[in-house]
Amino acid sequence: MDVRVALIGFGTGGSVFHAPLISSVPGMRLAAVVTANPERQAAVRERYPDAKVLDSADRLWEATGVYDLVVVTAPNRQHVPLAREALSCGMPVVVDKPVATSADEARSLAALSAVRGLPVIPFHNRRWDGDLRTAAKLIREGTLGDVQRFESRFERWRPQVKQGWKESDDPRDAGGILYDLGSHLIDQAIHLFGRPRQVYAEIDVRRAGAGAVAPDDAFVALTHAGGVRSHLWMSATAAQLGPRFRVLGGRAAYTVHGLDGQEDALREGLTPRDKGWGVAPAEAYGLIGTPGDERAQPTERGAYQEFYAEVGRTVRGEAPPPVALADAVLGLEIIEAALRSARDGEVVEPAPVQ
Repeated sequence: MDVRVALIGFGTGGSVFHAPLISSVPGMRLAAVVTANPERQAAVRERYPDAKVLDSADRLWEATGVYDLVVVTAPNRQHVPLAREALSCGMPVVVDKPVATSADEARSLAALSAVRGLPVIPFHNRRWDGDLRTAAKLIREGTLGDVQRFESRFERWRPQVKQGWKESDDPRDAGGILYDLGSHLIDQAIHLFGRPRQVYAEIDVRRAGAGAVAPDDAFVALTHAGGVRSHLWMSATAAQLGPRFRVLGGRAAYTVHGLDGQEDALREGLTPRDKGWGVAPAEAYGLIGTPGDERAQPTERGAYQEFYAEVGRTVRGEAPPPVALADAVLGLEIIEAALRSARDGEVVEPAPVQ
């Protein structure tokens, strides 16, 4: 029997990512979309005619037993309130990143999840990027030797500020580049190397003259328990882009440029059902080796749809969540440690703030 999914929000997150991925996975069905925007309602009816269009999330809470999973892709300040409502009504939840606007808020959601016996699953789809999967495979198989430094970048050239909640400096919005792109980069580092023991950060507002008030340029350095250092860059003001990944090992290095192509494919209207989904062209392959002895490394196939395939198994009680809520809590602890580090100019520990 299909997992009946109710999607809250049909902005970029809902229309570009969640709806196409959900509808492409066998055994999952986009049963309802919540949006009050008339243009977005019309888009849902055109693209997903079998899905109900609801103008308020309250309609979901009234429909006991109709939906098996709620997906929250509303503005950040609404993530936890909507997730709590879903859990209270007996429905598991997928929540877009960041899961919450603070680590304390995320821990409170984890507590309710435990009490209700229902999963809250963070949408960290970037674990299924082809280039990250390639790096993970090389690390796992020991091809690079002992990893010394993991460099990761999400850099953009966006000198003009596009006003909206993502550019807000209100803590309740969790705006700025550290919460937006940093959530992905930090999660990938956690996924590969586990909890860091130290955090150092430099965080700036570079476009203040253009009206920016939230951080738009940041560097975060993590020292993991095993000695690996993760150096993470995120910027809206990079006039030239650095490599997406550079992984330095004792035996060899792996370097790749450019972003995984799945996001662009989704924006173009393609889905994982289309031929060649997630396959990187040869010219986008990274390089592996040492100076004078380098070769192209084929990129593993990207597979965002696997996130929802695994979510389906979780909802049916067949498998644990594909991303642990504890990892999202840790990610927020690291973000908050980074903010303290940048403020005080010190290396700090990502210990929970009680």
